Amino acid sequence: MTETSETGEVRTNDEVWVVGATGRVGRGVAARLAARGLTVVPVGRSRERMVAAGAEAGLPGDAKVVVADSAERIAEEIVRERPRVVVNTMGAFAATAPVIARACMPGGHYVDQASDLVAVEGLLALHDEAVRAGSTLVTGAGFGVLATEAVVAKLCEGRPAPHRVLVDAVGSVAVEAGVLGAALAASMVDVLTTGGRRYENGRLVTSRLGADPQRLSFPDGEAAKSAGVASGELVAAHAVSGAPFVTATSGLVPTAPLIRALLPLLGRMLSVPALRRLAVDRLGRVRIKATPRPRKHSWGHAVVEWADGTQHEGWLRAGDGMDFTADVTATVTELLARGVGRPGSWTPAAALGADLATSVGGAFILD
Repeated sequence: MTETSETGEVRTNDEVWVVGATGRVGRGVAARLAARGLTVVPVGRSRERMVAAGAEAGLPGDAKVVVADSAERIAEEIVRERPRVVVNTMGAFAATAPVIARACMPGGHYVDQASDLVAVEGLLALHDEAVRAGSTLVTGAGFGVLATEAVVAKLCEGRPAPHRVLVDAVGSVAVEAGVLGAALAASMVDVLTTGGRRYENGRLVTSRLGADPQRLSFPDGEAAKSAGVASGELVAAHAVSGAPFVTATSGLVPTAPLIRALLPLLGRMLSVPALRRLAVDRLGRVRIKATPRPRKHSWGHAVVEWADGTQHEGWLRAGDGMDFTADVTATVTELLARGVGRPGSWTPAAALGADLATSVGGAFILD
């Protein structure tokens, strides 16, 4: 029930809602939070699946679940019940995050794992609204955004704003067997339709998706390729550094010349609403096999350059990228639930400091 103080302030209960608790990240977050003694409430479309997710997370058999089949219905339940923190793992963050985050205000807090540019920018745009509401909204609480943002923050500590920043996120993830799913399929299509972006002279400008191909040699001796993408990592690196020139690449973007040449055409085709819906539907139904992670570590990387030519490079080493994401989300959520954090809308290191990355098992390697 919603409680209101004598001053009119809306009070929250002690619950932490995990939206999408049956997915890999949702399951991991729910289990971590339950183990830390928080009151976890699974939220999703099927009561049966939510009860099963709660049991897997170690919740008691009579634990509360919330059944709602859309972001709008979830928002209605949030407004009615007033949980302290809502964790959104359902994906399609550009559409779902503003709806759910606004429902948490005033007083409640919100966390998601968005990594695409549109979703991260959309939630950060709620900053002033969140400050007035006394709510903390954290977007990008996962591997890519935090792993790169934290390295940039460390390299820039005690220094003036740099001139140029390059960040690279190369995750290594063990794949679970099953269907790809609509949320992940939508995110993949959105990357193609958004195209590439970079910051030039402080302005976000269009670039070619797959530009700036990199071959990264990691500190552990392994290597991988990455290429340019419009991402939450780009937005976070620009915000934390203040650099006028920022580029971001990802290991998820194809680097083969022929495929890179076709990406803009494919993006234009999928911008047609009917084709986009078809692509998301078909991709979401694709069955994938279980595979081990391709490399021992996931890596966030940054090269920071100042106007005088000084340059510093750094890495953040993590394990499985999805497990790291669940650890980040759970830790951010626990801190917010326990009253740590400041009102506003933030990326994770901006909200809680760069050392958040090491508190969840990452390790900095800085020159």
